[in-house]
Amino acid sequence: MESVVSELEGTLLKHLDIFSYFMLVAFEASGLIRFALLLILWPVVRLLDIFGMEEMALKVMIFVSSAGVPKTELESVARAVLPKFYMDDLDMEAWKVFISNDKRVVVTKMPRIMVERFVKEHLRADEVVGCELSFNGFGLATGMVQGDSISTISERVTMLFKEEDAPTLGMGRPSTSTYNSFSKLCKEQMHPPFLTSQKYDQVLRPLPVIFHDGRLVKRPTAFTSLLILLWIPIGILLAIIRITIGIILPFWAIPYLSTILGGNVIMKGKPPSPPSNGNPGVLFVCTHRTLLDPVVLGSVLQRKIPAVTYSISRFSEILSPIPTLRLTRIRNVDAEKIKRELSKGDLVVCPEGTTCREPFLLRFSALFAELTDRIVPVAMNYRVGFFHATTARGWKGLDPIFFFMNPRPIYEVTFLNQLPVEATCSSGKSPHDVANYVQRILAATLGFECTNFTRKDKYRVLAGNDGTVSYISLVDQITKVVNTFKPFLK
Repeated sequence: MESVVSELEGTLLKHLDIFSYFMLVAFEASGLIRFALLLILWPVVRLLDIFGMEEMALKVMIFVSSAGVPKTELESVARAVLPKFYMDDLDMEAWKVFISNDKRVVVTKMPRIMVERFVKEHLRADEVVGCELSFNGFGLATGMVQGDSISTISERVTMLFKEEDAPTLGMGRPSTSTYNSFSKLCKEQMHPPFLTSQKYDQVLRPLPVIFHDGRLVKRPTAFTSLLILLWIPIGILLAIIRITIGIILPFWAIPYLSTILGGNVIMKGKPPSPPSNGNPGVLFVCTHRTLLDPVVLGSVLQRKIPAVTYSISRFSEILSPIPTLRLTRIRNVDAEKIKRELSKGDLVVCPEGTTCREPFLLRFSALFAELTDRIVPVAMNYRVGFFHATTARGWKGLDPIFFFMNPRPIYEVTFLNQLPVEATCSSGKSPHDVANYVQRILAATLGFECTNFTRKDKYRVLAGNDGTVSYISLVDQITKVVNTFKPFLK
């Protein structure tokens, strides 16, 4: 049996610097004050690294980012926030070598609690060797680590292989103390850059990060973090101005002023005509990227179209410049509400039921297909620079504020043709067939992939209720569904 021991930083991950991951922990698990404090100490951390005091620099970052933080909060950040940034930094060539071995061990300088979920679920590692955070009796991190994190790596790797042969392969950078602590135990060594041969091309792909949380869009390096801190006061003021304009001004004026204030809405396709006596209302079926999807759609159409909502905050409803129809998730009750509203004119619905940040579409609820044949699919997408507009962990009432705090928020709205009668339930198709068809054509328009995931799957993954096995089974589902829909997306 072939085995591998690989360093995480600088090997499986492209970058050696781990400062940004502690910044993420500081921001997402604690808040802006701790985030700013750690950034202030960045020169100290760099000087300690330069003078060979790597262990001390690591302890400073661990202490400032975690001291006093509940263990549950650290686990939540490690589960819902960090994997996205790790995956973006993944060296695919290194991972191909890593996954081709039978037994896989990852060694990291970071606390094990920060990386274990990612490397076991997404990189399919068997074991993780990292320093252990200590917690007090109240479940709060002390900010200290148990033992000497780097010097004990060799002993812990030896323990993992004590009943077997020595590791077949060691992967890492010779310049790092982490790699040097275990490299002599391995029969062979490989160092970056990794230029893999064709024999590695058939290996499995890493499990994708489909659901993730957190407010920050970019990995907060020291420079990016400084920009974020300097921008926040300006962003808050800008968000207040943008939201106020959206509430008090007529819809026809919003696109012009949003451009002046840095925003932009790109419209593609031909929208349907407004409802009239000879032209009844339609149901706009949209992909769900942020809670602002219906508002942006209304601004493009220059009229206030009511939107179906599930779980937005009362604060967001108060700020909303369009009417909202709150559903109960009781099918027959919701069906009656939607029918009643459709009889009055146009209506907007996002049948995914929740947002997804990655290029995937969640499973569409089939309820909309049962209620009308006048269906207009609308592909919504957005781009932001600093802050995500939706969160599962924080207060949802701040979602619109964070969106409008971005320097240049951009929305893309693509109108597809109204579904022909033969593609609706009137032709005898089942509501599920209609919903799946709409999902496929919207995915093809955006270049996304269809999944069979639901709102419950998203929150189950982010909450971690089902553990590792359930997440892997969910990703297995997506593989099957994507393979099924690939012929339709070509």
